[in-house]
Order: sequence, then C-alpha cells, then structure tokens
Amino acid sequence: MKITEIRELSTEELQVRLRDLKQERLNLRLQQSTGQLENSARLRLVRREAARVMTALSERRLQGASAE
Repeated sequence: MKITEIRELSTEELQVRLRDLKQERLNLRLQQSTGQLENSARLRLVRREAARVMTALSERRLQGASAE
C-alpha cells in the first residue's frame, strides 16, 4: 500500500491496519524461527508498511495538536 493510499484511510482504519500488520509480522517471525517461512521478503514489506501507517498516524496527531 502506498503512502497516498494510507493517508486516505480514516484514523480508525489506520489503527486496525496497524494492529493487523503487527500480528502478521509476529506470525512471519514465528514462521522464520521454525524454518517454515517461504518468502522472507514479506517480513520487510510488512515492516515497512507498518512504518508508513505509524507515520500517517503521527502526522494526524501533530496536525490535531497544531490546530488547537
């Protein structure tokens, strides 16, 4: 998901997406530790997408704080 698509989501959707990405990352790390992970590049993609979502959430928090 691109950052422009992420910025279009609501705050609630971003929080749900972040929770899902964290859960997926946990599952991928467990698969990697047991040797069952087939696509190790997926770990990197999930980590980066989670960072994008956290960035969008931080931007919204900062915009809300500056508006007050």
